[in-house]
Amino acid sequence: MSQPVQPIRPAATVILVREAEDNYEIFMLKRTSRASFAGGMFVFPGGRVDSDDHLHKYDEHRTGPSEVQQPQAAALGAEWRGYWIAGIRESFEEAGLMLAYTQGGELLSYSDDEVHARMDAYRHPLHGGELSLLEICERENLKLAVDRIHFYNRFVTPFGRPRRFDTRFFIAEAPASQTGAHDEKETVDSIWISPAEALARNAAREFDLMRVTQVQLTELARYANAREVLWFAASNTHFPIHRPTMPVDLPNSKG
Repeated sequence: MSQPVQPIRPAATVILVREAEDNYEIFMLKRTSRASFAGGMFVFPGGRVDSDDHLHKYDEHRTGPSEVQQPQAAALGAEWRGYWIAGIRESFEEAGLMLAYTQGGELLSYSDDEVHARMDAYRHPLHGGELSLLEICERENLKLAVDRIHFYNRFVTPFGRPRRFDTRFFIAEAPASQTGAHDEKETVDSIWISPAEALARNAAREFDLMRVTQVQLTELARYANAREVLWFAASNTHFPIHRPTMPVDLPNSKG
């Protein structure tokens, strides 16, 4: 009897970086232990691509992709819009980081407490489906900063896992005035941490990471600062697709 086909959910994840004194840091969230996927693990902001993320109405509320991002759009394929929009939506919903321009063409700043509070109040209604990212853009006169978010690579969850995702990973610089915060629902903690420290703490069994996250952090640990990472991300033209496989239990040769 053939095994049932496992559905694969399209997803988008954003690796948000900022400069730090010694190196650079990445924003990570700890998922609640009750989560059905990656419970208790530290992850990057991200999640499933929703049908509304593909809406052409977002074209009036986005800047980019730019000319230099055309290889990224081509690698993402015909549904490139949905992956970029989902990445921005999930970064805001899960981490409170809104990658968008104001009507004046500047990155949205949280330096004004009133603006910060107003934006933060959108997060739970967005998560609950009571409000869309498009409606937030219309209310706040925002244009999503697609031009500052760069497609990096793609991971497909191995066959045999309870849930499978086909995830596009992006890299972006966090706006200087936005520090991020977990949502206290799906995520219960958040931290800015260097890739090297995250890997070291994982090796010491005090910072749980999925295998895919370890792979991404190991690659990113090669860079000395955020400037190098962002230059690489913006100029990159090679977008590997990783399809890891589950380990197979071999029969005992001794019978």
